[in-house]
Amino acid sequence: MKDITRREFLKTLGVAGAAVAGLSSCLGKKEEKTTGTSVEGEIPTDKMTMRVCHSTGDKVSLLGYGMMRLPHRPVPDKEDEEEIDQEAVNELVDYAIAHGVNYFDTSPAYCRGFSERSTGIALKRHPREKYFVATKLSNFDPSTWSREGSMEIYRASFRELQVDYIDYMLLHAVGGGKDSMEELHNRYIDNGMLDFLLEERKAGRIRNLGFSYHGDIKIFDYLLAENDKYHWDFVQIQMNYLDWKHAKATNPFNTDAEYLYEELKKRNIPAIIMEPLLGGRLAKVPDFIVARLKQRDPERSVASWAFRFAGTYPNVLTVLSGMTLMEHLQDNLRSYCPLDPLSDDDIEFLQDVANDMAGLNTIPCNDCQYCMPCPYGIDIPAILTHYNKCVNEGNVPHEAQDDEYRRARRAFLVSYDRAIPKLRQASHCIGCGECMSHCPQRIKIPDELHRIDRMVEELKQNIS
Repeated sequence: MKDITRREFLKTLGVAGAAVAGLSSCLGKKEEKTTGTSVEGEIPTDKMTMRVCHSTGDKVSLLGYGMMRLPHRPVPDKEDEEEIDQEAVNELVDYAIAHGVNYFDTSPAYCRGFSERSTGIALKRHPREKYFVATKLSNFDPSTWSREGSMEIYRASFRELQVDYIDYMLLHAVGGGKDSMEELHNRYIDNGMLDFLLEERKAGRIRNLGFSYHGDIKIFDYLLAENDKYHWDFVQIQMNYLDWKHAKATNPFNTDAEYLYEELKKRNIPAIIMEPLLGGRLAKVPDFIVARLKQRDPERSVASWAFRFAGTYPNVLTVLSGMTLMEHLQDNLRSYCPLDPLSDDDIEFLQDVANDMAGLNTIPCNDCQYCMPCPYGIDIPAILTHYNKCVNEGNVPHEAQDDEYRRARRAFLVSYDRAIPKLRQASHCIGCGECMSHCPQRIKIPDELHRIDRMVEELKQNIS
């Protein structure tokens, strides 16, 4: 494999510069603690629930580690700059492996192009047979749709991860673009890359081949219809108790997870689950939902309900979680060491909870950071998630004559200024639309930013 510098690799991938700002995943801010308390007590090291991959017989941990939201630390002597905290990543990976986690999911696009490298450093310290590594052919930018450009991304993954073979390789985020079918053909079919990956699987350099699906159901159905040709080993889908039947309520472009799961189950294709918490939204639910969950089981965390839901379905191979803090990892381990499956009554209860949540007017942002960095410095995910948080907490003001209006107005304005620096607020959006082409949820981001900015200005004018 021809050696290239990291800068050249990032340029090839398309994450360098504002033109491809959407591929800069990873939290560059402190992560909030998960809502609710966990079941106390020591976490067993030998009780992880395992699932078997049909094609290779891999025994995979039900909890998979998503390496997209890795911990960061300030760069010494460089104000406002952060880098991956490798020591913290090593500690989390060591703890996860010690407690039975063996599936680690990354991408060239995560953490501003450095997730694969950090993942490789952390995993290289362990015997190769102790873990399965998953990565993606993340050729989002049109400049990488050529066979040569895509091949460079593929080869760089081996180098960054320090491996001779990749256990789980994915076509990344198919169905998420504006012209999804055309983009699918440009990225993977017309350039011969999918045929190449099939040959790599035959050669053993890829052990399992699949795709991660976002949005356009025509793509999902098309790729499954071609399963006799491609023989997908797994498919990654978004699944949680809200999207199970209410995907359209969270995002009009999404498809109910129930349909996706059942279509895979019919074909005996294992499902890998992403967004079990909807980007954290199912860990930070409104207070009235917290009360319902705690009344049902006071000892379990709010997040654990979502993880148990995803793990209860037997055709699920692993459930990915981007765990930034040790407490996130420990809470999720408690859900799966071992799994206590939900009963039919529990699932019916969660569907009632989902019915209540589907009526909330939140923005379907999963805080994936694909829209960042904004060329104008706007902190898009922070603005959208702050708005959602205020909706969930009842701090979005409505009519001025409402009794709670003044309290909600003040709470929103104060928390908005605390959460997002003024130079990074929605008022600076010029509507260039650069962010929209990279959003897997297809949010009309400029429209939402302008709407929030108008609301903020109206609230300021109503100060009495």
